[in-house]
Amino acid sequence: MEHAIAAVALLVRDYDEAIAFYTECLDFELVEDTPLGKGKRWVLVSPPGAKETRLLLALASNSEQDTCVGEQAGGRVFLFLRVDDFYARYNIMRSRGVRFLEQPREESYGTVAVFEDLYGNRWDLLQPAKKRTASVVPIVK
Repeated sequence: MEHAIAAVALLVRDYDEAIAFYTECLDFELVEDTPLGKGKRWVLVSPPGAKETRLLLALASNSEQDTCVGEQAGGRVFLFLRVDDFYARYNIMRSRGVRFLEQPREESYGTVAVFEDLYGNRWDLLQPAKKRTASVVPIVK
């Protein structure tokens, strides 16, 4: 039996401005935008080439939800955008006005920098470190 997280809901203030940010600044693909009636829409976006998890852009519909827009993780990094060429993606995102909260840094797990989406949710832009292959030393008897 196989399981996967299909989508993560992300509260937004406006569907169209959120779609514009994710597609124009982060190069995400608009997977679906289906009207549900009464101003609600089913809006899914995903990074190019993503086969599993998508973001469901969910319109905040009451004052409690509205206060959580941009604060879904209480100020912590909430989402992780894995890329295969960190500096190329970092430079593209900066040229499109994405706000980075720090300079890129090298960690044992890869190259990373924290950025904010249009509402202030924190993300890690991450290129994982290449896996080291263990040296195999034959045992001589």
